[in-house]
Amino acid sequence: MTDDTLAEAVLDGAPAEVLQAQQVPRDYLAAHLRREDVGIFAGHTDKDPRRSIHLGYVPMPELAPDEALVAVMASSINFNTVWSSIFEPVSTFDMLDRFARAGGYATRHKQDYQVIGSDAAGVIVRTGAGVRNWKVGDHVTVSPVVVDDQHPAAHDDAMLDPAMTAWGYETNFGALAHYCVVRVSQLLPKPAHLTWEEAACINLCGGTAYRMLVGEHGARIKQGDIVLIWGAAGGLGAFATQLVRNGGGVPVGIVSSDDKAPLLKKLGCDIVINRAELGIGGGDRTPEDTVQAAKRLGRAIRSAVGEDPHIAFDYTGRGTFGISVVVVRRGGTVITCGSSSGYRHEYDNRYLWMNLKRVIGSHAMNLKEAAEMIRLFDLGHLTPPLSAVHPLSEVAEAVRSVQTNQHVGKVGVLGLAPRAGLGVTDQAKRDLLGEAFLSPLRSAPRPEPDLVPAP
Repeated sequence: MTDDTLAEAVLDGAPAEVLQAQQVPRDYLAAHLRREDVGIFAGHTDKDPRRSIHLGYVPMPELAPDEALVAVMASSINFNTVWSSIFEPVSTFDMLDRFARAGGYATRHKQDYQVIGSDAAGVIVRTGAGVRNWKVGDHVTVSPVVVDDQHPAAHDDAMLDPAMTAWGYETNFGALAHYCVVRVSQLLPKPAHLTWEEAACINLCGGTAYRMLVGEHGARIKQGDIVLIWGAAGGLGAFATQLVRNGGGVPVGIVSSDDKAPLLKKLGCDIVINRAELGIGGGDRTPEDTVQAAKRLGRAIRSAVGEDPHIAFDYTGRGTFGISVVVVRRGGTVITCGSSSGYRHEYDNRYLWMNLKRVIGSHAMNLKEAAEMIRLFDLGHLTPPLSAVHPLSEVAEAVRSVQTNQHVGKVGVLGLAPRAGLGVTDQAKRDLLGEAFLSPLRSAPRPEPDLVPAP
């Protein structure tokens, strides 16, 4: 551990020339995994990330010409950090080793530790020699998408780049730390009216939901569309609810308990269905049970809105996908971006082909989609679904809360920021929008934990 005058200057709000004059520390505080821990959960049913996430100092990496060093003021928890921390479905150290095989600066990522985390907001404190459009002192948020801008596919849709990876999950030097290393093609300006922790919870889930629902590569919602949103009280679901509402659609939120309904209504979701009341819980079902569960859900949706949904927004996977295929209307769309309840999906294909339905796979977002989503924040059309904020010392507890579904919306983690509520540079816009709009889920009650889903 070394004295960190650079962090002190950032916290003092020092100008660029002062930040540039400070020495970059040799090591920094970070939440990280250790290669030696791979396998510690063998034979365990409850894979508790508090056993595998370590908080300690790691070496500061060298900066590549197209990268920036960001002083992390805040970050947030995503489900990919849960997967990292339990080394499933594969160890992310295998991913680091594969990433490093590209050679050059990528070899830095092959370490016996991995700094995790895929969302961040902070201050640029160094830039590589090839950086043009960003400078020291800029306030930024970080997209989790790492692409090779020298691959032809990346210039059509960056998500088609075969080498596309998720920062802080498939790469090293992630967000749950005092500093992070990012390619500048991941950077976006921080909305000036948001706090650090609010800005740190919007990129991964907000950009993913935007691509799924609004962007040209997704379901392309239109006015009047009825959209079934699984896990509507989670981070992705909270963004989906807002995007559907803003687009003139009708969000139908599916939750696991009644206490989440009032929170969703704050985000504009007036139709909330408790899946437990319909007997649609977790676990495996027979094909017949899946069809019957879908019919019960379909009746509940028709009772509420008079029609079947146009779109099913599905990121939970095995536990919901078969129902989604049945419940969307003839010609409807199921769009999926993940499988937190399991990757192997089973569905009755008759409901897909005979009713001319579509399944769209969606993954993260390209930089243009991320920028369009950030613009919606700048316009005051979206609000950060932040419900809780932890200090970095409690990062493992924060990950555990997401793993066991004890959270709603997004869970923030402070980095260098000493307390929540800092980082606002446009107080007038914040006052105009109001705290009720900007903090709809804060002080939300914690729901009872679900069983840990099998990855």
